[in-house]
Amino acid sequence: MELFDRLEEHEQVVFCNDPNTGLKAIIAIHDTTLGPALGGCRMRPYESVDAALTDVLRLSKGMTYKCAAADVDFGGGKAVIIGDPSKDKHPEMFRSFGQFVDSLNGRFYTGTDMGTTPEDFSNALKETNCIVGVDEVYGGSGDSSVPTAEGVLYSIEATNERIWGSKALYGRSYAIQGLGKVGFKIAQRLIDVGADLYVTDIYLEAITRLEEYAKEKGVLLKVVGGNEIYSVPADVFVPCAIGGIIHDETIERFQFKAIVGSANNQLLSHHHGDLLHQKGILYAPDYIVNAGGLIQVADELYEPNKERVIRKTKAIYHSLMSIYKESEIKGISSVEAANQYCEDRIARRVKRNSFFSHTKRPKWSVRV
Repeated sequence: MELFDRLEEHEQVVFCNDPNTGLKAIIAIHDTTLGPALGGCRMRPYESVDAALTDVLRLSKGMTYKCAAADVDFGGGKAVIIGDPSKDKHPEMFRSFGQFVDSLNGRFYTGTDMGTTPEDFSNALKETNCIVGVDEVYGGSGDSSVPTAEGVLYSIEATNERIWGSKALYGRSYAIQGLGKVGFKIAQRLIDVGADLYVTDIYLEAITRLEEYAKEKGVLLKVVGGNEIYSVPADVFVPCAIGGIIHDETIERFQFKAIVGSANNQLLSHHHGDLLHQKGILYAPDYIVNAGGLIQVADELYEPNKERVIRKTKAIYHSLMSIYKESEIKGISSVEAANQYCEDRIARRVKRNSFFSHTKRPKWSVRV
């Protein structure tokens, strides 16, 4: 019964095993109140099945809140594949995974995440229509890092408006942790407006590229070590790398006025949101901030429309302003305000999601 206690909040958890392809995966469906579960599939060499299960349960619950916050008609789910993506993956593994996804009859839609690529899911797409984030050559919407970065920038504008009374990006300093596909785009935009930047990344190539870009624009870029980024005197911290980096030790070092980034699960635990609130650091909940990519892949299932995605991504600004206001009125942290915001939306829509009933399959479910 201990296992069922761990799954208490989840509707369904599926263990997928295919010895012929080496596939070992877990699919977790947290909540389908708002519609079919939607969430990416990551591949990692987890140290144990228990570690993989812990990760997929945590991530799938986060997707329920993320979908509610983004106002898309999907619930929360996630999948993990146990293995080293640099040497264990191959096309047949993802075709096998696609078959397991298809066996859920439209209850779960998935796509790329950490350790997986659009090319991987072009193979899964041969076995199921329940794939999102598909490459444009296969009829998908393309690079989801673009709307994700846009959503972060709208969130920074909302945060600047809340603190300084102006949503302008210039005139402030930013500390960016991670210069991947999202972080690099954010850094470029901030350089374009002449903002002061502190940056760090584990890959020298990304830093070199950004230094060249900053030099072209005549902007001074300050590169710091990975551990130094937590102590720089920047106005806004923009974490765009790994999660769990906001904890007792780092909070003690923060000089930031606000934290607004794309990384998932930035808080090591829920109470660190309360600590930030007590310290007077305005925290933009990550699942609100980074919803741009989710908005695009969810929209893709209705047939790609970039204008529709842009319009919905802009709404992140207003959602965040509402959450900040509720936080102030109720005297609670922004994390608690965001959770209440999402839970209220789910409660209001319990009986309103008939479009995705099991007896009425959406027209895009026949994509081949």
